[in-house]
Parts: sequence; structure tokens; C-alpha cells
Amino acid sequence: MFEAKYQTFDDAPGAAQCAPRVKALRTELARRGLTGFVVPHADCHQSEYLSASEERLAWLTGFTGSAGAAIVLMDRAALFVDGRYTLQAREQTDTSLFEIVHLVETPPDQWIERTLAKGDTLGFDPWLHTVEGAERLARACANAGATLVPIEPNPIDELWQDRPAAPLGAVTLHDIRFAGDAAETKLATLRPEIAKLKADALVVSDPHAIAWAFNIRGSDVSHTPLPLSFAIIPNEGRPSLFIDARKLGNDVRDRLEQLADVRTPADFAGALATLGKAGKTLRLDQSTAADALARTITGAGGKVTKGTDPIATLKAVKNPVEIEGAREAHRRDGAAMTRFLAWLDREAPKGKLTEIGAVEALETFRRETNLLRDVSFPTIAGAGSDGAIVHYRVTRRTDRVIAPNELFLIDSGGQYQDGTTDITRTVIVGEPSDEMRDRFTRVLKGHIAIATAVFPDGTSGAQLDSFARQSLWQAGIDFDHGTGHGVGSYLSVHEGPARISKLGTVPLKRGMILSNEPGYYKPGAYGIRIENLVLVTEGPAVSGAEKPLNAFETLTLAPIDRRLVQRDLLTIGEIAWLDAYHARVRTTLAPLVDAATKTWLDDATKPLA
Repeated sequence: MFEAKYQTFDDAPGAAQCAPRVKALRTELARRGLTGFVVPHADCHQSEYLSASEERLAWLTGFTGSAGAAIVLMDRAALFVDGRYTLQAREQTDTSLFEIVHLVETPPDQWIERTLAKGDTLGFDPWLHTVEGAERLARACANAGATLVPIEPNPIDELWQDRPAAPLGAVTLHDIRFAGDAAETKLATLRPEIAKLKADALVVSDPHAIAWAFNIRGSDVSHTPLPLSFAIIPNEGRPSLFIDARKLGNDVRDRLEQLADVRTPADFAGALATLGKAGKTLRLDQSTAADALARTITGAGGKVTKGTDPIATLKAVKNPVEIEGAREAHRRDGAAMTRFLAWLDREAPKGKLTEIGAVEALETFRRETNLLRDVSFPTIAGAGSDGAIVHYRVTRRTDRVIAPNELFLIDSGGQYQDGTTDITRTVIVGEPSDEMRDRFTRVLKGHIAIATAVFPDGTSGAQLDSFARQSLWQAGIDFDHGTGHGVGSYLSVHEGPARISKLGTVPLKRGMILSNEPGYYKPGAYGIRIENLVLVTEGPAVSGAEKPLNAFETLTLAPIDRRLVQRDLLTIGEIAWLDAYHARVRTTLAPLVDAATKTWLDDATKPLA
């Protein structure tokens, strides 16, 4: 009945290939006179999701998560992952070769300082590390009496015999009906921002920023419509866009040539060197610019300033057209999600539905909108203990039936031209245990605390993060990931610079879209997460308020499983929020779904008894 189009369930190469590949890398490092090498999950744009040709970390270790790094020395190796991926890393890599290290608790620089010996030489590819990242590695090496050495070409590229070709996805124009502002307007807004930074030009290495500034989208990376490319935007004069011409149709090229000088990526380093020789000061985004870029500029005599790319904030604050597009995308996506949840409630109790079957069904319901361009990330669908793996990705090997009396966690999203969605629902198949209901309700309380927050303008995500954890902390439990991330407009489902997390120091501004997704994970048993996207809006009027207040508008529309709610753990206000949310879901989505789904929806959104 269902078939996945935008995602596959192939098994990763896994641990079996680790030993010969690590051995080959060590042989190559010895030939180059190196003690070790750093292998990040990165490309030259610092992308979260990589094209197949850039998956060096997965090739070496078997680990396929979207964040991590490895360090291979002659006598030991470490794989660094954050709390989302600790279980996945142990399953995918050879733990007899790789020590699994928590990326936050013991970052690579600390491990290097403790592990390297005096006289050691640690290699790194300067195209795969930011300037700040390279500086941290260099300091750690120096503190250990070792030396950090830039290496080109990358030794893994030399060893990877069947490496896929670089992508050549077609570039499309992002219509102003969805973008809201013309590219000329965006570039004009940018120029004074660049001048304020006392820079002659902005070097743009993040394809998300290029997509936004030039109103284009691409297909070089799975699930995120990115055109892999670089740009140089001066504070005066025409920008230069460095992009493979094979990606450009005639109409797209004509439009881009109205905006910029369109050049080949092979010209990019030379253009930076030319500006460097002219003594220009160039701005690099500290979070995405490769160390190689700074080396090229300063090596030619130029100056580099580092900091936030002004495009990041401009892009994060959605304009009115993008905001209304997000609302429309969520209505459409919510109807598809609700059709799926009703179907799941009918099918799962039969005892034959698998995790892959659920993923395929949900993707099909979204495709039936006829407006889905892709899923926004590979769907996370974990039954029982698989749900405890925060970023679990089901494969043919791991697929299993959703069993009776199990929790099923499904985290998914869609890419539509008018908006990007991301939603997680946790549902019970059968009867929940008292512990499941307690934990689910505590997660729900945290979700409601974020959804109803009213906060002064200038508040950061770090200041709100604990709201989502209070009820969990009271039970002596927590979750090991951020509460929320930024979301793009038909761009990345994980967008900076703002986030709701312990590390989220960027102020939340009206027009930003973020996720609200507290959770709880019991290893070997189950996982719980409740995720909606929220829009930062003007807060309610408060008499005597000394600062402007902001609040959140919940964009996501789909029922939350009432069967998992322990009513006596909720306050009167929390019950009122859930009932009002469900009333809004019912009113909005009922006209958009079929009769059978509407009947299910009416029951699923009834007020709490």
C-alpha cells in the first residue's frame, strides 16, 4: 500500500569495515610522518547533513549520525558523539577500536590535551574545520607539547576507492510568493550590515545563507534544498557567486547573472587571494567558515574578522510572507499527520505493523498533499526500546513490529515550498504502564511550560531551557539534548543561530521559528518526546511592564495522545492549555481530513475527563 520515495532503509556499512580502514589510515599517516588525524562529520561548508561524497566519518567508523568526530592515533582511537547518539554509536562502530567519548563532557580538544605526547604531530584537513575549531585543536596540541599540522589532500580521500562523485543537483529559483522579499532587497539590506562590521566584503561559505540571499534552492543534499556553493558579497558593488554551472538552467543562470558575477567554484580560492593581496578585510562566519579560507586570505596579505554572519540572523527572523507560509504548511502537514495517527491507531493493534511500515505510511500521507518536496530529515520511528535511541534510524536489519503495550515514538517533518515542518508524537499501542503515563505527563508539562512562556525581549534560549525540565528534575530525571532548535523556511530543519538549550545564548526575536521538544528516554525500555514548532510573537500586554514581552504561537497541529496523560499531575492551567490546543487542532483540521479520520480526530481531541 505504501512506498517510501524520499528515504531509504539501507543498513550502514557498520563495524565490519572499521578494522581494515583504520589500519589503512594509520599506514597512510605513518607514510606522511603523522601521529594521528582528526576526522570530523563535516564538509567544507560545515553542513549538518552531508552529500554521500563527504561522509568520511561514516566511511571510517560506520557511525552515521549527523554530529560527531573521530581522532585516530597509532595506538588508540576515539569517536566523539553527543547525548543523542551514544547508543547509536556503540551499535554502529567497532568499540574494540574506538572509545566512545561524550562530545560535550569531554570535547576533542580536552581529549587531545590529555592523550597526546610531547613531539606528536596531529593532522587535520583545514577545509573541514572552522577557524575557531582549528584554533582549539592547535591550543590543545600545544598544551600537550604536540603540533597540529594542516594536511591536503585529505588522507581518507586518498584511501576511499569507491567514493561517490560530488553532487550536481539542479538549482531552482525560490519564488517571491514564498520568499517574501526579492533577492535585490536582501542584498541591499546586507550591504550596510557588512559595512558596520568594518569589512570590505562578507565571505559566505554556508549554502543556507546563499540560498536565502539569492532566493535559490538546490538539491545537492538529501532532505535540505541546498545549492552547494560559495559567495563573496562586498559592501559596495556586485557579489560573486561560485557555483558549478552544470547545476544551472538557462533561466536560473540568467536570473543569477542579474544579481551577481557567476563563477566556477575553482575560482573561489583565487578570488580570496586576490582580495587578500589588495589588503582587504573580509568577514568570515565563525560557525561555518573553513580554516582554509582564513589561511588563504591572510596568507595573501589580507585581514580576517570573525563573528556571526549577518545573514544568519536576517534569515532566522521570518518575514510576514514566510510566517503565513509556515502556518499554511503546518495546516497541510497537520492534516497528513492526523490521517497517519488515525491509521496507526487502526493498524498497530493488529500486531503486524513494523517501524518501516509506519515510516512509509506517514511519508505517503504527506506525499498525497501533492505539495511535498521532500521529508525534512530521515524519519525517526522507534518502537519500545528503539524509542530510547534519541536519533534512531530504522533499517532493514533493525526493523521490528510495534508490539502491544509499547510506546511508539515518531519524529518526522516535511519540506514544502512555503515552509519546513518538524513534529514528534509518542503514542501507546495498547495499555500504558503507570510509569509511562507519569513520564509522558512530565514531558508534557515541560512542553506546556515552553509553549506558554512569556518573556522579556532579549531573552535567550538558555534562559528558557530549564522551563522544560522542571517537572522531570522533580522526579530525578532529565533528557540529554536541547529543548529546541531553529527551523528554516523551506531550508534546514535545524537552523541557527537561536536555540532553546543550555548553550543557547542568542536572544529570541519575533519572527523566529523554533522547536519545543522535551523528552525522556529509558534505555532498553522506551522513549518519549513531544515536539511542536513555535513562532516567537509579541507577548500579551502587562500593566506596568518595563520591557516589551514576547511569547510563542504554536504552529504544529496534531493530537497529543490523551491516553498517556496522568491528569492529576497537571495543573488546572495545563489542562486548560491542552484542551484549548486540541480544540484548535480539531477546528482547524476537521475540514481537511476524510470522514473516518474526522471521527477519530473528534475522539482524540476531546477535553480531558
